[in-house]
Amino acid sequence: MSLDEFEELARRAPETVWLEFIAGRLAIKCGPDGNRSEILAWLQRVFAQDDLGPWLYPFRGLRTEVDGAGRFRADGALAPARHFAGHGEWSSPEGVLMAVEVTADDVDTDRHNRVEKPHGYAAAGIPVYLLIDRDDCSVVVFNQPEDGRYRREEKLPFGAAVKIPDPVNITLNTEPLKEFVD
Repeated sequence: MSLDEFEELARRAPETVWLEFIAGRLAIKCGPDGNRSEILAWLQRVFAQDDLGPWLYPFRGLRTEVDGAGRFRADGALAPARHFAGHGEWSSPEGVLMAVEVTADDVDTDRHNRVEKPHGYAAAGIPVYLLIDRDDCSVVVFNQPEDGRYRREEKLPFGAAVKIPDPVNITLNTEPLKEFVD
């Protein structure tokens, strides 16, 4: 399937069906369950404490991978306030500070969230990728993208203080995540 064919299919899909184009393949993204929604709402509250700071935009379509050949619908995209004003469904990753994914109860979660998305976000130059992994109750911070890979990866258990490096520069107390494990 070509990128143009994917975008046409994505435009015609019902609002309840979220499509992604990962590593040249069509993927269907699971919608949020209640706990996944609560995790994203918790993160939005964390970042909303500073009126002038960045905002976490849920389910933002981003052009990813090498030369923008992928289309990921990030569970969250951290960017300056009003960053996506005037954008269409798929935005350039330029200016995005961090992409966030929360694992879903989905057979493709391992391949998509733990393998393909770190590569795609790094190739797009997104400085930080935060994976909230409900399967093993951990938070993984990927950073320092270089040559299509993140050079650094740190995995910590739910409950730990997780340092999110620049350009985000925040420490998350992940204790509340323990409430949202399926």
